[in-house]
Formats: sequence, C-alpha cells, structure tokens
Amino acid sequence: MRHFGHIAPEVRRRLFHQEPCAFTADSPPRLLAAALGATLYSPATRPRLADDIVKQAANGVVSMVLCLEDSIDDADVAAGEENLVRQFADLAARPGLEPPLLFVRVRAPGQIPDLVRRLGPAVRLLSGFVLPKFTEERGIPFLEALTAAETASGRRLFAMPVLESPELLYRESRVDTLEGISRAVGKYRDRVLALRLGVTDFCSSYGLRRAPDMTAYDVQVVASVIADVVNMLGRADGTGFTVTGPVWEYFRASERMFKPQLRQSPFLEVQAAELRTRLIEHAMDGLLREISLDQANGLLGKTCIHPSHVLPVHALSVVSHEEYSDAADILRPERGGGGVLRSAYTNKMNEVKPHRAWAERTLLRAELFGVAKEDVGFVELLAAGIPG
Repeated sequence: MRHFGHIAPEVRRRLFHQEPCAFTADSPPRLLAAALGATLYSPATRPRLADDIVKQAANGVVSMVLCLEDSIDDADVAAGEENLVRQFADLAARPGLEPPLLFVRVRAPGQIPDLVRRLGPAVRLLSGFVLPKFTEERGIPFLEALTAAETASGRRLFAMPVLESPELLYRESRVDTLEGISRAVGKYRDRVLALRLGVTDFCSSYGLRRAPDMTAYDVQVVASVIADVVNMLGRADGTGFTVTGPVWEYFRASERMFKPQLRQSPFLEVQAAELRTRLIEHAMDGLLREISLDQANGLLGKTCIHPSHVLPVHALSVVSHEEYSDAADILRPERGGGGVLRSAYTNKMNEVKPHRAWAERTLLRAELFGVAKEDVGFVELLAAGIPG
C-alpha cells in the first residue's frame, strides 16, 4: 500500500516531486507509526464490514480501527465480536487482497487473546489493538494480554493506547499519570506503535464540546493536556512516541458564527473556488486548521470518524517542496558540525543543530506521504484525490 496509491500514476507524476513510498503491514514499526495517516474508525457491528474495508482501501485509507468500545452499545459487544470474526474470514478468503492496517479497539484485556484465537488464520490481516482509557494501572494488563496473544499466534501485533482518562485531564493527577503511562509504554516500547488522544472524553469531563469553527486548541483545558502529552511522551530524543491528532467530529456545517477559515486566493489561483465552497459547507475549513495545528504541536496523523476527513489529513501531510529543500540541506553530511545557512528559498535561516530533529521527521514524512512539486499546494492535492 502507499498514500495516494488510489490516484492514477500520471496524476501522481504531475503532483509529486518525490512520490510516496510503498509499505506493508510487515514494515518496520518506525515507518508504520508515521504512515498511519488518517485512521478511520468503524463500528465492528457493521453487517458489510469486509466490503466497507475494501471500499475505503480503494479510496486511499491505509489504517482503520474496528471498534468494540464506545461506538457500539454495551449489549452489542458479543454480536460485534462474532461479526468481526466473520468479516475477517470473508476478507481472508479474497485472493490478492491487501487491506489497510487493521486494528481492533477492545474494552477488556481478555478480549485480545480470545479474538486472536477466534480469528484463526485470518489473524494475518490484523495489525494490533487499540487500548482504551490507558493508564499504567489499567494499561499493563492490556499489554500483557497482547504479548501473550502475539506469542500464541506467531503474528506481530501492535498496541495503540488511547490517552483519554480523567486522571490525565485533571491538573492534580496529570504528571503522576503521565509518568505512569511513560513507564508502561516504555516497558513495552517494541509493541507500542503510537499513542492516540481521546479529546472527546476530555471534553466530556467538563461538559464541553467544541463547535465546528473551533479547534481542540481553542479549548484551553484540552490544549493544555495535548501540550503535556507531547512534552513528556513525544520528545525527539529517542524516548518519545508518535502521538496522533484528535478526532474531528463534524462532517456537515451548521449555522456559522465566525467567518470561514479558508483563504480564497489559494483556490482562485488554481480555479478551484467550487472546492472551497464544498469544504466550507462540510465544516472542512475547521478540520484543515486543526490538522495544521496538530502538526505545529508535534502530532502526526489523526483519528477520523468519516471517510471525507481522510483526504484532508493526507493532503496536509504531504511535504512541500520548500520544507523538503530545507530538511535536505540541514541533513547534508558536510553539515554535521553545525552552523547556519540561508534556505534555498532565501526566506529563512536554517540552523543545522537546532533544526536537525525537525529535518529528520520531515524527511520521514516525505518518504511516506511524498514531496509536492514546487508549484503544487494542498489545494491541488485535495482536488486530485476527490472522486470524480
């Protein structure tokens, strides 16, 4: 699989200076963590789940979570498990199929070995499990269960803990909770692919819900948690993990209080004014702003609950030609001793040592999401990925 692999090769050649690389579910963890992109959630109870997975893969989705937790009723868990096993068997029976990276969001540790056993040979299609309301105390049993299931099945399985508990939100317990989470995921580092943020649960603790023209970063009590999670768990010194962006809840705009957040000029320059209107009508201008703020705050990828959110996440994950040029210059072997240089675009200073970690992350993103041509921006990438 590859990002933008659903777009015709001739269109990719027109858009990309460097095309996204191919990867598989067996690629190295560092690559997979950065490749997750827009992770689309789906209730595990959907009756045509296998067909849905195939359809979304054809539309550019590379990672999905099949949910047995908050997205389904408590009374439907057993039926959801049965459906999940049945749908995996359906997928496994389709010759030549390469599905997205598939994860199952469970409720209890015991579900992990039980589902792996019930999946049988179809477990080869499973990449891992999403672990809800993760803290050290609650998370260790999940990680132990995952390790046991991995040993029993012979299949490499990853964990994606969700950071969403009240203990993490409340100021008086936050640091202790983060230190505990750090110990837990550090102990199982090889199995933790990424950390996911449960912002909806954070808002719930205070009876809050952000509007479609506001981002998670406008809700200060939430923004402070994101900052502390990145501070303690997302460091670029080799101790950190990939932290993914929070879910965007909206897919159609209600009445607006504030002006749209998309400038007209990038769309007018490429004769895409109609695309701008469609994005605004579907609350995508808020989503695009939040994705940009995710990246500025050290997050990579995003939880998505609607297929229309996938393309914006991926389009804004593509590395611009300017970013690529700066990163490549900073990492030239002859720059190993440090120093300062003017960017090739002659509009900024590149300081080799302070910008090195940024450059390394940028080139990894470039490998997976590609590098846009010099005259290609996010509008062209969005327009090219929308089905005709």
